[in-house]
Amino acid sequence: MMVQVARTRSTYHHGDLRNALIAAGAKLAEKGGPEAVGVRAAAREVGVTPTAAYRHFANAEALQGAVKDCALDSLADGMLAEMATVEPTGDPAEDALQRLYATGRAYFRVALAEPGMFRTAFSQEVNETARPREKDPAFLMLTRGLDDLVATGYLPAERRPLAELAAWSAVHGLSRLVLDGPLAGLPDDAREAALERTLDMVARGL
Repeated sequence: MMVQVARTRSTYHHGDLRNALIAAGAKLAEKGGPEAVGVRAAAREVGVTPTAAYRHFANAEALQGAVKDCALDSLADGMLAEMATVEPTGDPAEDALQRLYATGRAYFRVALAEPGMFRTAFSQEVNETARPREKDPAFLMLTRGLDDLVATGYLPAERRPLAELAAWSAVHGLSRLVLDGPLAGLPDDAREAALERTLDMVARGL
């Protein structure tokens, strides 16, 4: 699950209110997406006064940015866990390719498992209060995976520029079409087949 490390607690340890508020914000995001994340609402979840909460987050945008960063970290954790299941084949290029497939599968499955947090992770409205894309661990994992494909000879170096944007767009686009678009009604087996077809297209198109 995307937000295993961000579950709201009814109480918090002294000095840990900021993290408790982020956890509460994550719970609100799970239920209602980024628009549901507010300082007063998070304070209610934790059981503290708004005044105490505002000492840590000046406004909703600041808390939304922290929740967005939390969501992106958890997305990266899911990608790492999926990559860890890849069995080495002895072929460095094939291993790098399978790790790339694993990151795409994790991205898609996390999006479907935690749609509210996924929408928050990529909410345009809170971009100014979250860290930049260049420091997003999930994005960095994708770029390193593509670099590995170059290093192993699968991907020609001259085709490497902007490959991360093309690969990301394909998997993210499918995720949003299934979450919020005309593919929302696809049965599970069709979703998985669409995912694998998308990943094949990305791998062959590199």
